[in-house]
Amino acid sequence: MPLYEHVMIARQDLSNTQAEGLIEHFGTVLSDNEGKLVDSEYWGVKTMAYKINKNRKGHYAFLRSDAPAAAIHEMERLMRLHEDVMRVLTIKVDEHKDLPSVQMQKRDERSDRGERRERR
Repeated sequence: MPLYEHVMIARQDLSNTQAEGLIEHFGTVLSDNEGKLVDSEYWGVKTMAYKINKNRKGHYAFLRSDAPAAAIHEMERLMRLHEDVMRVLTIKVDEHKDLPSVQMQKRDERSDRGERRERR
């Protein structure tokens, strides 16, 4: 089955448990449609670059799924209809990485940054 990665932004006035409950809810939507939620990460409340629906912050969640296209379409449809979900981004990937996402890695563990030079 195809592999997908999803990033979801939920409203800022939800509690952490309600935001994590959304992840479980959409995981069951996938399993009901012959797919499965491989992994999920709750990134917490983050400030957005611009306001969305009069909100400055949002609960961010990252999902990895292994599901047929019909299951993904149904999950995205339900996410867009859900009043607590503000934005959804879905990307089809060739493989899932075993590492935690970049957002979950500590700043000093990120290998993509070079050494800082001292100014004189």
